[in-house]
Amino acid sequence: MPPFPRSRAGFRLSTLALAGWLASGVLACTGPQGPEGAPGPEGTPGKDGVPTPVRLLDDKVGRWLPENRTRINALISTLGIASATFDPKNRPVAVFDWDNTVVKNDLGDATFFWMLRHDKVLQPADKDWSTTSRHLTPEARAALNGACDAAASPGEPLQTRTHADCADELVSIYNRGQTRAGQAAWSNPVTLTLNTSYAWAAQLQAGYTPEEVRAFARSAYAENAFNPPGTTQTVGTTTGLAYHVQVYEEMVDLIETLQANGFDVWVATASPQFVIDAVSEELTGIKPNRVIGIRTLTDAQGRVTAHFQGCGTVADGADTLITYDQGKRCWINKVIFRQSADKQLTRQPDSRARQVFAAGDSDTDLAFVQDATHLKLTINRNKVQLMCNAYANHQGSWLVQPMFVQPRAQQSASYPCTTALDAAGQPITDEAGNAFTQNYADNVYALP
Repeated sequence: MPPFPRSRAGFRLSTLALAGWLASGVLACTGPQGPEGAPGPEGTPGKDGVPTPVRLLDDKVGRWLPENRTRINALISTLGIASATFDPKNRPVAVFDWDNTVVKNDLGDATFFWMLRHDKVLQPADKDWSTTSRHLTPEARAALNGACDAAASPGEPLQTRTHADCADELVSIYNRGQTRAGQAAWSNPVTLTLNTSYAWAAQLQAGYTPEEVRAFARSAYAENAFNPPGTTQTVGTTTGLAYHVQVYEEMVDLIETLQANGFDVWVATASPQFVIDAVSEELTGIKPNRVIGIRTLTDAQGRVTAHFQGCGTVADGADTLITYDQGKRCWINKVIFRQSADKQLTRQPDSRARQVFAAGDSDTDLAFVQDATHLKLTINRNKVQLMCNAYANHQGSWLVQPMFVQPRAQQSASYPCTTALDAAGQPITDEAGNAFTQNYADNVYALP
């Protein structure tokens, strides 16, 4: 096979940037579909007439650890269209987290900061910030009123470019979970299915159409994509905020290679749905209807609201579950594998109803990465739960890969696997549900 043309990724990035700057055109977003889709391409006949993979990972993309490249290629050969058991009506599923897994840094963050820098967040109805999230504390609502009441009338865009105190309060609550005065901003900041700050990024898009939100995301990506790694920005007077988002070339190659070999490739992200599905196809070839992000309800006019679609036994509008931690598992089971509501929050005992491959970088990806039946790719960002599982390497199915851009330094001390707690305050466990009996040193952190 000829090598994967690296110019393709550059073309995608540049055309997306142009689209963002011009804010023209909208990517269509159709409803989600299950893993049974159009048949994949046929394998290439080998010398004996036996199908071979359409292609494998490009060996000219040199930042994969050699063992990881070899094992991923083996998965593609074993389960893709070259396999005698390949069924085009029930294709193997691969699921990727997005932020800091497919791209460097966080496009949800970048879009939120872009909205503040361009006066796009709307003043809540009656200037009542509880309408943006029922989880804001009274202290946070009061702080927002004090900083933002003068910035716009209800329903109008907050003038956050000129009202720096309003921008600063919004950034503080979103980034630190505290008001600028140091008071707790959230009544229950993190659970196994909800991160209130992440959720708020989607809720503050209320009042816009999905197409308008997608245009914001493309513009945010365009502003971030060509900045050097490590570039920062100032929002209001808050300095040091990331101003760089870069798609990983290795992940583009991996995703396209999986798709070429008949895999059904999805994204499960804790960023807003319309932020990620705005760019996924241009950057990686993943169509918008293969993106599962924070899914908000829309009103009668088709505009985004501050309430979420439900999953499992959590009803629409309950606002206690998003695509976060075990919520990602729920939505994967709901959308991809079409499990009944009573089964969506639990790992499926039937391996045929689970993804064969998963990739993530955070503790909040742990549930869906653990669920993968064959390979579990971990991008090492020193996240304790995820790295404890990766280094424990249950059944030999975990791969650890340093970050492809600016990899983290070695964790100086061993990960505290035996004492760490999860978001529910319980001791962390491996994918078999067993408590860890040892701590693990960080030994896979440098690129080759």
